[in-house]
Amino acid sequence: MPPNKDSIKLNRPISASENSLKGIGESKSLNENVMSLDSQIEDPFCSPTKPQIVTFADVTSASFKVKNGIINTTCTQKPRLSELAGMEIYLKKDYMQVTGSFKERGALYALLMLSEGKKQTGVISASLGNHALALCYHGKLLKIPVTVVMPVIAPMMKIQACRRYGADVVIDGNDMKEAKLIAMKMGKDLGLTYINGYDHPHIIAGQGTLGLEIVEQVPDMDAVIIPVGGGGLLAGIALAIKTLLPHVKIYGVESDKCPSFSKALELGTPTPVPISSTLADGLAVPLVGYNAFATAKDLIDKMIVVKEEWIAIAILRLVELDKCVVEGAGACGLAAILAGLVDELKGKKSSFTIVWWQY
Repeated sequence: MPPNKDSIKLNRPISASENSLKGIGESKSLNENVMSLDSQIEDPFCSPTKPQIVTFADVTSASFKVKNGIINTTCTQKPRLSELAGMEIYLKKDYMQVTGSFKERGALYALLMLSEGKKQTGVISASLGNHALALCYHGKLLKIPVTVVMPVIAPMMKIQACRRYGADVVIDGNDMKEAKLIAMKMGKDLGLTYINGYDHPHIIAGQGTLGLEIVEQVPDMDAVIIPVGGGGLLAGIALAIKTLLPHVKIYGVESDKCPSFSKALELGTPTPVPISSTLADGLAVPLVGYNAFATAKDLIDKMIVVKEEWIAIAILRLVELDKCVVEGAGACGLAAILAGLVDELKGKKSSFTIVWWQY
């Protein structure tokens, strides 16, 4: 039988002090409680000491499984953007998925790979919005109960959208780290399967299907530019493209307000970084995934960090020249191009992925 979630009243927002940290210590502050959680709970699918490297076979398996549940989105050349940048630019528009982001790929694959028993019990995850939306949407279609923990900084429109899909939504934690730890404890208490939105091996494999599509659509590309938050999208796309087209350059882009993957490469291991408010809030993950880092680190040709003003200009140019409105995370690839950070691609053919929510 599924756990009785009504007993903790998940259909309204709750705070850490009410339920999600219950049993850790009523007299402790939120930060102390979160630190206690950090030392007690480990995600069995995302071990810091034994990371799982995703394989190309995993990506092809995911492609077969999800092909009837996701949209094969367009990747077309944009003449006006190409003229502005001095290179052939192709946009992979995965915001055309039903919930507005590439996250549907990994979420659907992870749900499909659950055992029948775990499908009946349900899943839980932490998310700023897009992974939550993807889980909630496909969970509803597959009749799998979904609970999502969203930090207080999550956009209200995404919180409301998750509720419309019938999921249990918990608003808790000041950032993704706190929300994740709270979700993991709730999952342990309720017997729910925790699905990491950027580091679960099935999530990474699912995101890799986007890379397979890009190869089919632009087989003669010279480079692909990928926005980076937790690293799952970068790992999946890099794995798919480098396996099929080893000469193609893989560039990752992140905000200077949260350069967590760049720091991981610098230090040789995922390391927490402080985060600040950013237009690219979908990339605001303070610690990159262990599996994602292990999978991607040897496949990346260049990491790029972009400033807020560059992201803002990229959002504006996409409105002006392509008539699409995307959130900051989806504009980071163009931001890197317009800021002159990939001038080595002048005169060449590059694809950058606009894979996040379209407002």
